[in-house]
Amino acid sequence: MGGRLRAPTGRYGGRSAEERQAERRRRFLDAALRLFGDTPGYRGTTVAALSQAAGLSTRQLYEEFRTLEDVLAALHLQVNGRAEQAVLDALADADGLPPAERATALFRAYARDITCDPRRIRVAFVEIIGVSPRLEEQRLARRARRVDLIRAEADAAVARGEAAPRDYRLAATAFIGSVNGLLHDWTAGWVDATLDEVVDELVRLLLGMLRPEGWRPGSP
Repeated sequence: MGGRLRAPTGRYGGRSAEERQAERRRRFLDAALRLFGDTPGYRGTTVAALSQAAGLSTRQLYEEFRTLEDVLAALHLQVNGRAEQAVLDALADADGLPPAERATALFRAYARDITCDPRRIRVAFVEIIGVSPRLEEQRLARRARRVDLIRAEADAAVARGEAAPRDYRLAATAFIGSVNGLLHDWTAGWVDATLDEVVDELVRLLLGMLRPEGWRPGSP
């Protein structure tokens, strides 16, 4: 269909139109997580199947989204937004901690959030791949936010004399790829380790990047 249908306005059943719309949207995204993140996956899901899983009509779906791809885009942003907020909350609590403890808090928060439901990993790292140029741009934009966070953390550590001065642009990009790959493989059961062991390995990788062999705090 070319565009969204107009949603009903006014109060019904004691709830405003905005409240009903938010509830419908939540139900569609919850259903999308079940279908896109498991069987049959995004490419195997139809508008009718998603509407049925949400317990709503296809007309109601088109009142909230233009296409099924728009549903995937919204779900991808939701999954990433929750993980990012978990990291920001952890960083606020870790203010003033030494680099190793701060990094552990950061990665533990991200890892626990993104892996708490395997369907969220699949949406974030698998189903989004190769759908369209628009979604590829969205995926890379969210990835860039995580790269920027690592660069900001590295630059702050340099300013405190806790990391070697350098341009961390490429290193942060490579590191985020390692984070995503390791967490995906762990969720898929391909890594024989606990989540804490995975986090510890990521912290070691980050500290190795920030503090190369031979460098000592206070050295140029």
